[in-house]
Amino acid sequence: MSDGPAKPEPEHQPELVKKLLAYKERHLEHGRIYRGAFVLAGVIVTLMGLAMLLLPGPAFLVIPIGLAILALEFAWAESLLEKALVQGEKAKQKAAETSTRQRILTGIATALAVAAAIAAAWVWDIPLLPV
Repeated sequence: MSDGPAKPEPEHQPELVKKLLAYKERHLEHGRIYRGAFVLAGVIVTLMGLAMLLLPGPAFLVIPIGLAILALEFAWAESLLEKALVQGEKAKQKAAETSTRQRILTGIATALAVAAAIAAAWVWDIPLLPV
């Protein structure tokens, strides 16, 4: 029986996680107030990132930053951060592997959406610039 999902080998870990683990040892030498401030900052940044999932903002950049701060103190945050970084890397590879046909179709769909927005603004007399 295993104690849960197997952790990736250190050489397969994302570079950010490797750097974080190196910094974690020094971080744990600080006092309680300093570490408590880090936890509070990590919670705030992570909550701001989660809010950005619904509000405008770079949620997929802010959430990993908050998790990285929390990972200095909590193993669960380190695990979540590692999973998020691995999934982000997979998404990046998948985006790079798109075919020319997919890129052309995406461009056509974008052009049609822009044309539809312009047509709607013209038909419904919506000003394009605030007056």
